[in-house]
Amino acid sequence: MVNSSTTEARVIYVLESDSERKKQLQTVLDFMGELVECHTQWLDDDQLDNALCIIAGDCIDDLEAVAVEYPNVPFICASKQHLNATRRVNVIGEITESLSYENLSHIIRYCQAYHRHLPSQRKHQEQTADLLEKRLVGQSHDIREIRKLIRQVAGSEANVLVLGESGTGKEVVARGIHELSPRSKGPFVPVNCGAIPPDLLESELFGHEKGAFTGAIGVRKGRFELAQGGTLFLDEIGDMPLPMQVKLLRVLQERIFERIGGSKSITADVRVVAATHRELEGMIADGRFREDLYYRLNVFPIEVPALRERSEDVPLLLREIAQRFKAERGIGVRLTDRALQSLEAHAWPGNVRELSNLIERLSITHPNQLVDVGDLPHKYRHVDSEEITPEYPDELEERDALNAIFSDDDEAEEELSESNATVLEASPADIPETGVNLKDMLAEIEVEMIKQALERADGVVAKAADLLSMRRTTLVEKMKKYDITKV
Repeated sequence: MVNSSTTEARVIYVLESDSERKKQLQTVLDFMGELVECHTQWLDDDQLDNALCIIAGDCIDDLEAVAVEYPNVPFICASKQHLNATRRVNVIGEITESLSYENLSHIIRYCQAYHRHLPSQRKHQEQTADLLEKRLVGQSHDIREIRKLIRQVAGSEANVLVLGESGTGKEVVARGIHELSPRSKGPFVPVNCGAIPPDLLESELFGHEKGAFTGAIGVRKGRFELAQGGTLFLDEIGDMPLPMQVKLLRVLQERIFERIGGSKSITADVRVVAATHRELEGMIADGRFREDLYYRLNVFPIEVPALRERSEDVPLLLREIAQRFKAERGIGVRLTDRALQSLEAHAWPGNVRELSNLIERLSITHPNQLVDVGDLPHKYRHVDSEEITPEYPDELEERDALNAIFSDDDEAEEELSESNATVLEASPADIPETGVNLKDMLAEIEVEMIKQALERADGVVAKAADLLSMRRTTLVEKMKKYDITKV
């Protein structure tokens, strides 16, 4: 069973020997709906752990010494005499003689804030905030509000209904609720109600006894049993058939269930979080979803927005998911600012799931590389792609020309054999005594080759580039360099 002390209301302890005063305090605080216990002697430490505050009457002789010993408890003086005798900050004030509602409600609110902001609580809140930011990435208003709702509901036992389109991260919300709850040490058991055939769903949820039906060769625990002490996440609850909805409602109401074929009642010590992408209120109107089950599940609704409604979170999500891929698989991907700008403008019909798939795809096509707009799949290009045409040194161009002329590629050699022979025959067999300018001679040969290739290709640059075994862009640059026009 889960320790519920963290979710129970705190107690106001009244330490007062004056019976009339004690009765007045008890009556007023009861009327305000507070939990009150009156004592005539000092408390046990176990009681102090659950104290909202202590109203200190004449049962405490040295209030200052007690306040020093228990700094995590706020004290309220029943008289000015006690208040004037101490200067401790956790002795927060006195109750006026009139016992006014305004005075008491102010003191109670202050005590609640005192517990909420204790250093130990602040540390816990910071840890939970960090955990949620890692789980639910984003800084948009909607996401910050969802993180706030998760923190508020996590400590309770209330059923939660998470609403949103497919791929928005509803299970992430459910896991966040579980991990911040008193049930975090128990199991988190997810069930996709739409993925299980209707005739098997009851067995999946509640389990079965041996021989309960054909094929039941042994006892099998259901998801409710497997989630004992933890959280059961019922995903796609809108796809649950009506007969099964009735059985689920009974479990939620009575907190007991039986395995199929069994008669023993099993207590359901389970916190239920359900989710759906369907419009349940419309399904209720059509008779496809039970209204009573809807209100039983919809105690605390959390609606997760579509990714297109929080486009400012896209760059953060991209970086976070890319880092996860890098940590898990050793392959990363980085995106330029223009690529991020383009992806931020995308509609993301598949939401966060689509974004995650894109990162996986880019990590395959561009592993550990910087991805620009032109590297993205066409449907993700929403800004102009800047073409980069590098310039290369002349020596590199000449080396490419030589490789093209004297390539060992059989096909290129066969196609240009006649022209090569002509040029080579025209070339001197020996270096003259006066020497030769090799660079100029190679340039002449290169110009002659390009002109012949253009002539043979009827001026089609792409075809001429194929004849010379070079890229079209390289041939265009060489034509500009040598001022060669199409034939």
